[in-house]
Amino acid sequence: MSIPAADGPAATSAPTAGASITDRLVEANARYAAAFHDPGMDARPVLQVAVVACMDARIDLHRALGLELGDCHTIRNAGGVVTDDTIRSLAISQRALGTRSVVLIHHTGCGMQSITEDFRTELEAEVGQRPTWAVESFTDIDQDVRQSMARVRTSPFLAHTDDVRGFVFDVHTGSLREITNK
Repeated sequence: MSIPAADGPAATSAPTAGASITDRLVEANARYAAAFHDPGMDARPVLQVAVVACMDARIDLHRALGLELGDCHTIRNAGGVVTDDTIRSLAISQRALGTRSVVLIHHTGCGMQSITEDFRTELEAEVGQRPTWAVESFTDIDQDVRQSMARVRTSPFLAHTDDVRGFVFDVHTGSLREITNK
């Protein structure tokens, strides 16, 4: 495996033999840093948008949405669901860093459609402590996008809830399908 460089194809130099994945990432960062030029950007996204999406490794959000470095805030988690921590990040994004729009992206073939809340029980049995968080699994992806939109639109912590849109990304075609309220 090679780690893609910031501005081009995958790095061609071989990682050190026996290196861990983290070692490989650190080596890739050293190459990146050697050619890095501070773009002089502010932490405020140029397009004033925050994108909430699933952490699935198959989704290259910036490329799929035509975004460049500095265009948006990206908030990713398992399922791309809107949780209390997502609201925390969005509140900071809006109130401290000027975003006004929220784009929510779930995707086809999401692992959260096959996991259940039993995951918490199994984890508790394994480690001896019940997680305080909900798994937030779902079976109906469109309905979960609607639920996520509703959570954003009704949060008292968010200043801008008029431009909230939700989509399902197809991992086989790369296309977005917009979800609207029924």
